[in-house]
Amino acid sequence: MSGGKITNQQIRIYMNERKIGKTQCQAAAKADISTRSGRRIDSGEIIIHQKKDRHWRTREDPLEHHWQSIVCPLLEENPALTPITIHEYLCDNYPEHYETSSLRTLQRRIKQWRLTHGPEKEVMFRQEKVPAEMGISDFTLLKDFHITICGALFNHRLYHYRLVYSGWRFVKVIHGGESFAALSAGLQDAFWRCGGVPAQHRTDSLSAAYNNQSEKTQFTMQYESLSRHYGFKPTRNNLGVSHENGAIESPHGHLKQRMRQAILIRGSHDFESLEAYQSFIDSIVAKLNRQHKTRIDEERKLLNPLPKHRTHDYSELGVAVTSSGTITVKRVLYTVPSRLIGSHLRVHLYDDKLKLYAGHEKVAELPRLYVKGSQRCRCVDYRHVIDSLARKPQAFRYSQLRDDLLPGADYQTIWQYVDYHLESKKACKYIVSILHLAANEDCESALGRFICQGITKQQLPSLDSCRERFSHLPNQYPVTQTQQHGLKDYDACIVSDTQEVNHG
Repeated sequence: MSGGKITNQQIRIYMNERKIGKTQCQAAAKADISTRSGRRIDSGEIIIHQKKDRHWRTREDPLEHHWQSIVCPLLEENPALTPITIHEYLCDNYPEHYETSSLRTLQRRIKQWRLTHGPEKEVMFRQEKVPAEMGISDFTLLKDFHITICGALFNHRLYHYRLVYSGWRFVKVIHGGESFAALSAGLQDAFWRCGGVPAQHRTDSLSAAYNNQSEKTQFTMQYESLSRHYGFKPTRNNLGVSHENGAIESPHGHLKQRMRQAILIRGSHDFESLEAYQSFIDSIVAKLNRQHKTRIDEERKLLNPLPKHRTHDYSELGVAVTSSGTITVKRVLYTVPSRLIGSHLRVHLYDDKLKLYAGHEKVAELPRLYVKGSQRCRCVDYRHVIDSLARKPQAFRYSQLRDDLLPGADYQTIWQYVDYHLESKKACKYIVSILHLAANEDCESALGRFICQGITKQQLPSLDSCRERFSHLPNQYPVTQTQQHGLKDYDACIVSDTQEVNHG
C-alpha cells in the first residue's frame, strides 16, 4: 500500500510466502505491500524493526513505599512466602496504598527478586542407564477408580517391577499389604517371566525388606536370603526422596492411565474372576513392553542367569488348633478340619492363601483374608465342622459362628424362614441337615436354590424330599449270568488218571 509504513507482521508474511516458493508478486499481494517493497525486503534493505527496551516508568510504582522496607525483609526471612500471602499482608496493614490491581505487579517483582536473590534450588542429576544393572520394585494403589469381582468391590494393590534400562515391566495383583510374601512372590514371578536377574534390585523403605526401626539400616533375614538366592545386590532410595525411585513412580501413572482407558473401551470395571482381572492387566503390560522390544532384547542377553529353582515366597508362623476347630492368624479366625483339633501346625502365609503343615505333611489350604487396622474377621467353612454339628444340631442356635456357618444369601433366607415358622429344635435340625447334605453331596448352590424356590411358594421342602432329589443313587453293579457245569465232567478226569496209572 503506497505511502504506508510496512509493519513487522507484513514483513513476516512476505518472508513466509517466499519460503514456500511464492513469487515476489504473489508474496507481496499476500502481505498487502507493493512488489517494489518486496524486492527491498529480499535485498535486506527493509528488515524487521526491533523493539527498543523501555527504561522509564509510565505510571507510579505502587510498591515504592514498602518494597525495600517490608517485602524484601519478608522474602529474605521466609523465601517460601507466596505473592498472594504478601499482597494480603500489605492490604491488611496498608489498605490505603494497595488494591487488587497491584497483585500482578507484586508477582512480577517477586519473581524477578527470586531470580537474583532467591535461595538455591535442588539440581537433578540425570543418571546413565546401564543394561542389566538395576531392576526396581514398588507397590501402588488404584485410588481414582475401582475394580469389582463378580459385583463385589475388590480392595487390592498392584506390585510393579521394572528394568530401568529397557523399561520391561511386570505387574501382579496383590490382595493384602506390602508384605514380604507379596514382595517375594511378585519379584520372583518377574525374574522368571523376564528370564534373568539384574545386578541390583531397588525398592523404597519397605518394612518387608528393611528393619527401619533400628538406627542402622538392616535387611530382614528373609529379604537377605532372597537376595543371596538370586544373586542380586539389594538397594533402596533415601527416606522421603521419592524422585530417587523415579524409574518406577512415573511408570505407575502411565500404567494406571492405560488401565483407565482400557476399562473405558471394555465398558465395565467388573470381572468374573481374579484370573480374568490379572489377564486384563497382563494384556496391557504386554502392549507396553512391545514398545521397547529392541532394548528389552538387548538387556535380556546381559541379565544374570536364574537359579535352578525358586525360593520361599511366604512367611512362616506356628499356631495351635483350638477345641472349636479354629486358628487365628493376623487377627483373622479360620476354621480348619476337625481332625486337626489339638494339633500344633506351621502356617505358610502367602499373599492369597494359607498352607497348613503338620510336620512335613500338608494337611489343609485356606484362602487368606485381610483386615484393616485393629479390626477382626472370620473365615468359616461349614464343611470343617458339619459332621460334629450334625450329631448335636441344637448347638447351632447359640453358636458364636452361627451366621458365618451359613454359606450364602440363600441359606440365610432359609434359616430366617425355618426359625420363624418351625419349632426351635426342628428349625435347628432342618438347617443343620441341609448343610450336612450340601457338604456330603457337593450340591450347595443347587440345594439352596431348590429350597428357596419352595419358600417363595410358601411350601418348604421336607428333608426327605431334599435327600431324594440330591443324594447320589447307589452304584448299580452289573448282574452276571453263570452256568454251573455238570458233575459228570469230573468222571472223565478220574478215568483219564486211572489209565495213566495202569500204563505206568
